[in-house]
Amino acid sequence: MITGLLLGAVVGIVMGLTGAGGGILAVPLLVSGMHLTIAEAGPVGLLAVGVSAAAGALMGLKAGIVRYRATVLIAGTGILLAPLGVWLAHRLDTRLLSLLFAAILAWVAYKTFREIVGRSVESTSLTLDRPCIRDDMSGRFIWTSKCAGALSIAGAIAGILSGLLGVGGGFVMVPALQRFTDLAVQSVVATSLGVIALVSLTGVAASLSTGKFPLGVALPFAAGSIVGMGVGSVLTSRLPQKYLKAAFGVICLGVAAMMTFKSL
Repeated sequence: MITGLLLGAVVGIVMGLTGAGGGILAVPLLVSGMHLTIAEAGPVGLLAVGVSAAAGALMGLKAGIVRYRATVLIAGTGILLAPLGVWLAHRLDTRLLSLLFAAILAWVAYKTFREIVGRSVESTSLTLDRPCIRDDMSGRFIWTSKCAGALSIAGAIAGILSGLLGVGGGFVMVPALQRFTDLAVQSVVATSLGVIALVSLTGVAASLSTGKFPLGVALPFAAGSIVGMGVGSVLTSRLPQKYLKAAFGVICLGVAAMMTFKSL
């Protein structure tokens, strides 16, 4: 129980310092620290990520920056496919899942370092080229089949990955919303958190229905992540973001290397 609390606190602190991206470290920590398989650790990580994301989304709703119709559409698609990810997680080879997770960690680290050096690929498309644009008067999306299709595909990918690997899908949702919509950064993050919360907690429910959810590990881990999130949120205003992102990228690379080494 104590180990679960401490590991959850580590994940929460990283999430509070760097944003939702810290949740991607939950599964590797549970695998190495609690000796769970990826299939077992995934739902536990989802619970911690889902609860934290829900708190952030509620604050976004209160501020009026969550695009709730887009959230429901994206999350609805993800929810439909999250059980497929859970089903696959229990049937695919553990080494394959570990290598896939390591590859995603390496990709996240790469994107983080590109952000730091100012080379992150910004969309140069005109607003009109994006499938989802807002009405100037109402501020709401002008819904078209192209817009709905783009957001649904993003939701499907996030849903499968959440069930398969126990990740919230923020590393999918944020770039997708930035590419396909004309939302401001704050709205992108808040809307993404809403999607992550709904998809993650649905993945948890799917795991509970299979009877393969380790509550004894999950509850302390989730509690620790909530406490850690509060600590990280306080620290983030006192530490330079550039160094926080660099540290996060290094951690992701280190965990990716460790998972690859253990799988080969």
